[in-house]
Amino acid sequence: MTDAKADLDKPYDPREVEERWYAFWEKEGVFDATDDPTDTRAPYVIPMPPPNVTGSLHMGHAMMTTLEDVLTRWERMRGKNALWLPGIDHAGIATQTVVERQLAREGKSRHDLGREAFVERVWQWKAESGGTITKQQRVLGASPDWKRTKFTMDPDLSVAVTEAFVRLYEAGLIYRATRLINWCPECRTALSDLEVENEEGANGELFQFAYEVDGSPGEHLVVATTRPETMLGDTAVAVHPDDERYKHLHGKKLVHPFVDRKIPIVTDAILVDPKFGTGAVKVTPAHDFNDFATGKRHGLEEINILNLDGTLNEAGGPFAGLDRKRARTAVKKALDEKGLARGSKPHVLTLPKCQRSGGVVEPMISTQWFCAMKDMAAEAMKAVHDGRTKIVPEEWTKTYDHFLGNIQEWCISRQLWWGHSIPAWHGPNGEIVVARKKPEDLGPEWVQDPDVLDTWFSSGLWPFSTLGWPNETPALKKFYPASDLETGYDILFFWVARMMMFGLYFMKDVPFRRVLLHGMVVDETGDKMSKVKGNVIDPLDLVYGTTFSDMVKKTLPGAPEQEAMAKFKKAYPSAAAMGSGFPAFGADALRFTLSTFPPSNKRIALAPKRIEGYRHFANKIWNATRLSLGHLDGFDAAKLTGAPPAAKAWFNRWILAQLGRSIAIANAGLEEFRIDEAANESYRFFWNDFCDWYLEITKPVLRGESGQEEAGETRAVLAHVLETSLRLLHPLMPYITEELWQRTPRPASRRASIAFGPYPRPSDGVDDADALRDMDIFKAVVSAARTIRSEHEIEPKADVPLSLRADGAAARALLEARLGTIATLVKSRAPSVEATGGPRLAGTTTSIVPTAYGSIEVHVGLKGLVTKAKELVRIDREVKRIDKDLAAIDKKMSSKGFLERAPKEVIDETNALKQQLEAARARLEESRALAAELDEGDGGRGEEGRP
Repeated sequence: MTDAKADLDKPYDPREVEERWYAFWEKEGVFDATDDPTDTRAPYVIPMPPPNVTGSLHMGHAMMTTLEDVLTRWERMRGKNALWLPGIDHAGIATQTVVERQLAREGKSRHDLGREAFVERVWQWKAESGGTITKQQRVLGASPDWKRTKFTMDPDLSVAVTEAFVRLYEAGLIYRATRLINWCPECRTALSDLEVENEEGANGELFQFAYEVDGSPGEHLVVATTRPETMLGDTAVAVHPDDERYKHLHGKKLVHPFVDRKIPIVTDAILVDPKFGTGAVKVTPAHDFNDFATGKRHGLEEINILNLDGTLNEAGGPFAGLDRKRARTAVKKALDEKGLARGSKPHVLTLPKCQRSGGVVEPMISTQWFCAMKDMAAEAMKAVHDGRTKIVPEEWTKTYDHFLGNIQEWCISRQLWWGHSIPAWHGPNGEIVVARKKPEDLGPEWVQDPDVLDTWFSSGLWPFSTLGWPNETPALKKFYPASDLETGYDILFFWVARMMMFGLYFMKDVPFRRVLLHGMVVDETGDKMSKVKGNVIDPLDLVYGTTFSDMVKKTLPGAPEQEAMAKFKKAYPSAAAMGSGFPAFGADALRFTLSTFPPSNKRIALAPKRIEGYRHFANKIWNATRLSLGHLDGFDAAKLTGAPPAAKAWFNRWILAQLGRSIAIANAGLEEFRIDEAANESYRFFWNDFCDWYLEITKPVLRGESGQEEAGETRAVLAHVLETSLRLLHPLMPYITEELWQRTPRPASRRASIAFGPYPRPSDGVDDADALRDMDIFKAVVSAARTIRSEHEIEPKADVPLSLRADGAAARALLEARLGTIATLVKSRAPSVEATGGPRLAGTTTSIVPTAYGSIEVHVGLKGLVTKAKELVRIDREVKRIDKDLAAIDKKMSSKGFLERAPKEVIDETNALKQQLEAARARLEESRALAAELDEGDGGRGEEGRP
């Protein structure tokens, strides 16, 4: 302990502190979980949402990593066998796209390599570049059991995928069918409904054209469409059976103007609204979901007009070979030339886009593999309703129910080469055999299905395939079901619901007891982060620091720097005050920031100034520990048992009582997935209670001014509170707490790392309501006097006259017992305690403090310390500043865009700031009346007007 203070003499630099501890944790086995059946510790299990193998760390990953690490470290410190199970997803479409682009730069395609060689190339890419994100997670202090890391294409997980497919097929839940599916021409694969993002409010065109009625030259039926090229696949036009305008056309046919085909006029009350448009609807069963259903009702032909790359096939007649966009223009022109065009008008529509490529998705007839979901979905809903799994926040339960209650058959096949091959073999006569491996009696003419499974199929097995299923492994017995599943609300359907369904089906139990959902990290103004908007922040730039110039070059490569910088500063207004770039905030500050948002926030506005504030908090912890260790130099750590030391002094009783209360609040917050409440209470305790009050109060005591007995007691309490506080903060800020804890006196029973715990319990403090009550009174009185000093800009060195007046004897006794400490903290000479009822003295200002013992009057003399002229100038200056700030707030709050887009916490903070400013203005107007009692005085002696 003799060198503890010397070790901390340098200013806090997170880069130095955070670099050296991760290897230590791994060496000490901090992250290890065990599936040894003889280990009797209760398990805590949380599967990590596997990031894509193509990915690098973004703010969503940083949020997920932080929250899951906080929970894991907390449970580990509580003595549980904590398993945070890490892994990587093979990301079929994304990974294949990355490697295909790599080949394109070499002038090759995957077809040049062939399937087997291409898959080998992907594995090679994965070995070289696929571990980026796990290295970045380590920077943030993530503590999963890395030795158990799984990859969704690992051999054992591939066995699990095959087993699941075969079992579902044998149960009749997986089948092959030809139906309308979502097709991405860019990725050239089928998509599930969830992989299609509907872009609302897209600008389009409603184009009208006419079909000639067969046998009635000159008679036409007009229809409208936003996709004119699809008319090449029309096989009917529908009208409402009760529409008088078209009753004479029932049963007749129309002449297709471009292909040799006559199409029937059918009546359909489901598809057609006679009041909308012309009341006649073109029917393209192979390229529209509503039309597909209509075609089934009427037995219509399904004509696919598209190749897999989005060009028109031979069914497109004279337009064959054209890209769908060029075909649209060409069809419109040709219809116009034939005199069949009837004009167009702007139309706002919803565009279905591929989640991966961003390209427009085409409905297309295709033969695919499907999984029946309704029965599994019903079981998954039931499990939440009967409490086997709880969704937090609970409001998401309705969304979960809505999705599962309206679930469609899942298209699980993908036309890719990278992924889990479908375990089905096709015979020469159309036969299909599904098996765990190719049966030996099938000849060479039997070929395996060329498709692979949707990536989400293997992800749906994640909670148990990673533990060895379908084998009955020790890990599966010990760690299934998981305790928690923590993730973003945006994959509640993609992943969480599918894990629930598969877990219940294959394991006959829910995959996790709680689903914990966090919001989406957005920029400071509430906009979603995207490279197009130039508002993406790399978490590591916040950890290590960077210049804004370098950052925007990475975010918007090739864009003019001035333009990119303008976009960035518009998205992050508070960054403007940080000069030319972000300093090194450190992982701890970033983690703590992300921990302070409640899970109910659907949008989490990332403000650099907020991260900067928690970087200051880390600095506060560093400096307070350095100060404390200076007081503890030579302290015998053998005196520490882990239990709170016996305390007589009022300030020691209070800090131990407050410590116990704060620990209880933090534990309750972590238990209920209110990590924000745990973070905020830990922050409040350390900064306010420990630093601002306890360390200030005990300075003279620790110098021995109150005698050696009280000093000895206080040093023992200080050592206990400091060590306990670092353990309280550790799950949130692992690096700095480990660094400081290693230099702090602690009980001999503690293990090699703070990460082993134990996490503080309320019994690490004391239950002393009287000490808490009395300290609340003490703090309120001191704060009131300090506020008066601050508001009136009294020189820090000047002593202020102070009189405290209270009705009750208990209140006066309390104030008198602590008057010396009050005088020190307020900086007042000879303060007095009196009964209320005396006359108000000229030149004083008063604050009324409500307390458990009744109101206490705090009188502070200003005469001789503040001149009338100076006071009036100050008041006018402050009123002008406040009025300017209030006007800016009113302007912001009157903006419709701000109220619609800004996250709730930003609006709440703005409202709170407005209330604070209004209250401050009111106090200034009260001070204006007081100023009249002040004379020019001596400007600082403070002898006149003493109350």
